[in-house]
Amino acid sequence: MAEEVLILSPGKITSHLTSSLLAVAFLTSFGSSMLYGYNLAVVNSPAGYIKDFYNRTVVSRNGTGLNEEALTLMYSLTVSVFAIGGLIGSLMVGTLVTKFGRKGTVVNSSVLVFLAGSLMGFSRICASPEMLIIGRFITGIHSGISLSVVPMYLGEIAPKNLRGFLGLMPSIFICAGVFLAQILGLHELLGMEEHWPLFLSLVVVPTFIQLMLLPWFPESPRYLLIEKHNVHATITALKWYRAKCNIQAEIEEMQEEQRSLSSVETVSVWQLILDHTVRWQVLSVVVINIGMQLSGIDAIWFYTNDIFENAGIPAPEIQYTTVGTGAIEIVAGLIGCFTIERLGRRPLIIGGFGVMGMCCAGITLSLILQTHVPFMKYVSVGCVVGIIAGFCIGPAGVPFLITAELFKQSHRPAAYTVGGSLNWMSNFTIGFIFPFLQMSAGSYCYLVFCAICVSVAIYVYFVIPETKNKTFVEISQMFATKEAVEESQALTHPDQLKLKKMNGYGQQEERMLV
Repeated sequence: MAEEVLILSPGKITSHLTSSLLAVAFLTSFGSSMLYGYNLAVVNSPAGYIKDFYNRTVVSRNGTGLNEEALTLMYSLTVSVFAIGGLIGSLMVGTLVTKFGRKGTVVNSSVLVFLAGSLMGFSRICASPEMLIIGRFITGIHSGISLSVVPMYLGEIAPKNLRGFLGLMPSIFICAGVFLAQILGLHELLGMEEHWPLFLSLVVVPTFIQLMLLPWFPESPRYLLIEKHNVHATITALKWYRAKCNIQAEIEEMQEEQRSLSSVETVSVWQLILDHTVRWQVLSVVVINIGMQLSGIDAIWFYTNDIFENAGIPAPEIQYTTVGTGAIEIVAGLIGCFTIERLGRRPLIIGGFGVMGMCCAGITLSLILQTHVPFMKYVSVGCVVGIIAGFCIGPAGVPFLITAELFKQSHRPAAYTVGGSLNWMSNFTIGFIFPFLQMSAGSYCYLVFCAICVSVAIYVYFVIPETKNKTFVEISQMFATKEAVEESQALTHPDQLKLKKMNGYGQQEERMLV
């Protein structure tokens, strides 16, 4: 059977977008990635109602209510515990995807959503703030897992000419999750006091749809062949995801990667960090994932209402203006998704960070001058829109895609663990530090974000090569060439002879003869 398919299906490793690929991309993004965006924004609208619930519960228990400080602390814990859960989830990714596979991890982690949704949905009936906080923590764990696993799964099932398109779909659904939370949080829909438990627990609906349909689709072919050594299951999976004429070429490419990794087991995070053959890839993952969060996007989202209020937008209309920014996020994400295979990864991420850097500088300028120049308040609104659009068109999704592309099968789980954990730690750090930064630097605080965005754009320009339409082996060989050039430049003694050979990762090892 396997031999017949390999003989009868010659062709290049390119493919059209099949219904199976599109279905898996939609199900995983809709049922997992979208929940991250939804949970980021869902607590904003019912904030006052949640605080009232906390206060009434404490009064019924102790006879006295909470002071403003304690109430703010409890609500802040409700918001920030999501990021703590996300960090824990991201640290579990490497172990989970190795044990259960990519699709298996997505499916098995869905139980966390049902548990969290039940806790949050029944928290008011049970008069238990603890249930709400624990529910937020569990949703964070799920988001920490899915934020890494979904791009990894889609990156492995996609042919190289569609890897960028499918890899950015999760970021579009993250934006859609934020937009959905903004829409449902309007007073006319679920923004009423009696509806907030339902509002928070709606996360179970997309996950239920995913759980009903995703198990019918196959696991990642790369995982099946390279890690499980199951050729027949690999061919079955490829027949789902590809046209028949592409199967042989792609299996040969995977077998080439498998041969290069024949002596390399799946590495741990510590082994990844110590492996000098992938130092530039690891450094690149560190830079783009930290830069993604330290770009200031979270601070902008948090203070959007204040900026709109300063621009003279009437208070009752600000919620609708905020929904408008959510629509801009989706449009920008779609532009990135449909242009990435034409433009490449580098233009989107360099351009995105560049636009964000310019707009951060623009916000600083407009805030300084708006007391003297009236129209500057509208410039600040334009800069907010520019930062959001610049982020969603590239930096929102490309870092997760590049993390998949820069590493082979053995190093990819550990790389996602590193990237995901740094992402969540940076998210928590910026949320904690920004209020103090704003108090100390005032309007100039956005210049810090400007410097970070420009620095990341410069790093990507000089260090990270274009990975569009290249196999994982080809990408690894590009970094191997870079490493070899540096080593040859470092040779200072002419009487030293360096003998090179390729190691299991496509990198060059060195032997010294004097």
